[in-house]
Amino acid sequence: MAHVQSETIPPDRPVIRSAGDISAIVNRGPSGKGHANTIVLLALGGVFLDAYDLTTLSYGIGDVQKHFGLTDARTGLVAAAMTAGTIIGCVVGGWLTDRIGRYAVFMADMACFVIAALAAGFAPTASVLIVARFAMGFGVGMDLPVAMAFLSEFSKLSGKGSKASRVAAWCPTWYAASSVCFLIVFALNAITPADHPDWLWRASLAFGAVPALIIILVRSRYMSESPVWVARNGDLKKAAEILRATHGVDPILQVSVQQPRPEPPKTSALLRAPLLNRTILVSGLKIVSAYSYATIAFGAPTLLASTLHISRTKVLMISILLNLVFAFTGGLIGISLTRSFRSRSINFAGFAVQIAGIATLALIGTPHSSPEIVLFIGGFAAFLFAQGFGPGCQQMVYPTLSFPTELRGTGIGLTQITSGIASTVTLWSLPGLFSTLGTNVFWIMISAPVIGILLHLVIRWEVFGYDPDNDPALAVLRTPSCNAAPLPSLSLARRTPP
Repeated sequence: MAHVQSETIPPDRPVIRSAGDISAIVNRGPSGKGHANTIVLLALGGVFLDAYDLTTLSYGIGDVQKHFGLTDARTGLVAAAMTAGTIIGCVVGGWLTDRIGRYAVFMADMACFVIAALAAGFAPTASVLIVARFAMGFGVGMDLPVAMAFLSEFSKLSGKGSKASRVAAWCPTWYAASSVCFLIVFALNAITPADHPDWLWRASLAFGAVPALIIILVRSRYMSESPVWVARNGDLKKAAEILRATHGVDPILQVSVQQPRPEPPKTSALLRAPLLNRTILVSGLKIVSAYSYATIAFGAPTLLASTLHISRTKVLMISILLNLVFAFTGGLIGISLTRSFRSRSINFAGFAVQIAGIATLALIGTPHSSPEIVLFIGGFAAFLFAQGFGPGCQQMVYPTLSFPTELRGTGIGLTQITSGIASTVTLWSLPGLFSTLGTNVFWIMISAPVIGILLHLVIRWEVFGYDPDNDPALAVLRTPSCNAAPLPSLSLARRTPP
């Protein structure tokens, strides 16, 4: 193949010789053309669906229990079915995301959302509802690894719109979806007949199919495979074509020698150095965040109604206020903080505020006066605000930026399993814990942020400004496959006319 002198290459056309060059172009960000930012929005749309579906029964679980005449244990199964589904979905979705690509998995879980939402909304029995919610959770489990991969692999490394800030955006998106869910329930509550309380939770569950259908309809025009994943799997030509469409650049492809297709790293690499400490830290952070958030966010409506003895309308209004004013705002602040401050420092601050908020709830117990009521609601607000700017954002930033492209989906999925287990156990046990302990449950929950701080003190891993795809220490994970067919020698570079 003829050698192309560097001076013959136009300065505005990047040269691609390896998968690292693809990552470098992505790290610089789109040129202003292309639809990379639209793909990011669609990925966040998937996160929106995850949060909406997980929130729908946080208020209606009481009506479900009455409608089907369920025991506390059976009610716990309904509440926990979705998070249980995320465990299986994370295993399957994370592995498939790395093996067959981001696009196919993303579209599969959108279809899963549509079917499961409609099945849950029209469930004739509690058993069908449990199965439908499990399937919905399976879709959420599949979606989180692929959505985080899209957010990272279509974003630049630093500055506004960086990988960290885009991944952190999952948190305010989550709270926006929770708020929308409560607003929809609030609106439906005003029009559904009082003698049909099941219509409320059924309609809110079925509505989850609508945004999934919208994403499916626009996929053909805007969604594409991740160029970083394609390049790491040996197809530099296709990766270059994707960059032209998504980033508005016209790269020159130069491959002077035949290169064997890389063999995908084994999942066991996540449990060996240098990734083992990262896996332990991320898993621990997800566990403490999951069981504290499940208690506060999912249990808040029940706790507010039982301790304050207020109407359904007031509970919904307080829930909307907590999500929009405190959790959502905290998430927006978290995006800005992630661009400028170390992730460990942000988490330390978040956990400290959560300790103060939970301690307030535990000390007050059942409020009896107006000042105590204000402080009680303030405890919820402090926790959710801190979750928004701290652990909530960072629990996805850490795994997404700790693992390389070849293991990103698997790593997120594996660590998300621990979150799913923690959420499932918490949601299953909440009805019984509330009945037995009441507000004393907060004394148990305060251990979550304390453990989070201890984890960071023991494992000092930092992801701020880090790009795992250009870390020489991880090169050992990328070994050529002896059995794989080599790529053809390619050269798409243009020679300057004489």
